[in-house]
Amino acid sequence: MQDAGDRLDIERATRDDLPAFAARPVGAVAAVTAVVLFALSGRYGFHRDEMYFLACGRRLAWGYPDQPPFAPFLARLMSDLHSGVVVLRIPSDLAVAATVVFTGLIARELGADRRGQLFAAAAIAISNLTLGSGHLFSTTTFGVTFWAVLFFLALRVLRTGQSRWWLLAGIVAGVALLDNDLVAFLAGAVFVSILIVGPRRVLLDRWLVAGVVVAAALWAPYLAWQARHGWPQLDVANSIAHGSSGSGGPRWSIPLEQLYLATPLLTPVWIAGLVRLLRRPELRWARALGITWFVLLAAFVITGGKPYYLALTMPLLIGAGAQPTVEWWSGRSSSARRGWVVALAISAVIDAIVTLPVVPLGALHATPVVAVNFDAGETVGWPAYADQLAAAWRTVDDPAAVIVAGNYGEAGAVDYYGGHRGLPHAYAVQNAYWLWGPPPDNADDVLAIGFARSDLLTDFTIVTLVGRLHNRYGVDNVEQGMPLWQCRHLRRPWPVVWRGLRRYG
Repeated sequence: MQDAGDRLDIERATRDDLPAFAARPVGAVAAVTAVVLFALSGRYGFHRDEMYFLACGRRLAWGYPDQPPFAPFLARLMSDLHSGVVVLRIPSDLAVAATVVFTGLIARELGADRRGQLFAAAAIAISNLTLGSGHLFSTTTFGVTFWAVLFFLALRVLRTGQSRWWLLAGIVAGVALLDNDLVAFLAGAVFVSILIVGPRRVLLDRWLVAGVVVAAALWAPYLAWQARHGWPQLDVANSIAHGSSGSGGPRWSIPLEQLYLATPLLTPVWIAGLVRLLRRPELRWARALGITWFVLLAAFVITGGKPYYLALTMPLLIGAGAQPTVEWWSGRSSSARRGWVVALAISAVIDAIVTLPVVPLGALHATPVVAVNFDAGETVGWPAYADQLAAAWRTVDDPAAVIVAGNYGEAGAVDYYGGHRGLPHAYAVQNAYWLWGPPPDNADDVLAIGFARSDLLTDFTIVTLVGRLHNRYGVDNVEQGMPLWQCRHLRRPWPVVWRGLRRYG
């Protein structure tokens, strides 16, 4: 039986008629984006993180030092279907399509007509954030989608007053927390923002409590895993905050990098969306979500997060800025509109060249792509590196010898490509690979990748340089020029050595 409050909420939702959803054009944008990403997914090769996800998927657990289990579990499912980069990235293609659709829905919740919804969908589809993460299998790709869904659900609750949506938001948040811990920042920021500007009554609702309980229950197995292993995620976060990640940056750069993480020509759109959420009287009910951006900015600057963390709010901000943009555009002269469309198209092409694998591999080294987009370089050269490792391995005549890598990308390449090249399983000193343990006690002969000689001499009597990695394309990525060492005569037992080699980050 419905109480008076529920009936009032239903009546309010009925009164607040929204523009019709532009399902076909928004769906068309989503489909085209997914098809383009799928068509390009076989170029270049695996990203280091993707091979790591596959390695984690072969050792399924409720958690890993640097991530929850969602991405490894999904990687395992896709690799069971087919072992290849194209199939692995299909979930990312679908996630991007969902992000496009939900950005259109967010725009509709904020009053955008069919033109505004279509613009919001197209804008998020060509943004650097979407393309840069969307053509890879990554926690960020799914994170953008989860955040878009959660923003949509929060808007639905705030606009209609129908608090039952909080339960669905709790389910989504719980699954999202198994993809990435950043959703906890989003939930906390939304709570604080509503506490600051209201409507505070939604924070006392039983459906919100139910949603929080569901999210916590879904997240609990991962938290239990972290607790059992001494909260290694905190060590990883601290390492990232101190610059260990190639996709990170200094704290002061976080607000500045938002200016191009959508695409430079779309920066005025999301800024207009932020201003609209904060200032427009008709959107007073959604003001808390505008405040959320500033709360997240402060949180990520304080904790030293990566610049792209804050850009996960782009579906909301672009959705909010879409209608003012199309109205402004409609008031321009025909020549001004054509000029703006041409400029946006040129910007989109440039962004696609930087973020997607469209430049021929043989020419990549002669472009600034890798300097601008770190992740592009990390998809180049892994089969060549595996060939060179196999050549070096054939010179090792000790049957008890092992391969030890300095990072999970090198170890993941050995495990993925090495089977057909006569390479054994790799050990590595970073993140989950370190946790999976040291080599056997009798492994006294080691082919080591990516260590400084001085560090190896601490643990081995003989350390000999046997080669350096080269990706054959001259691309300056992390592994290019990395030394290969043959190490003999271990000075201390492996458990002791292993404790000193751990790298979290």
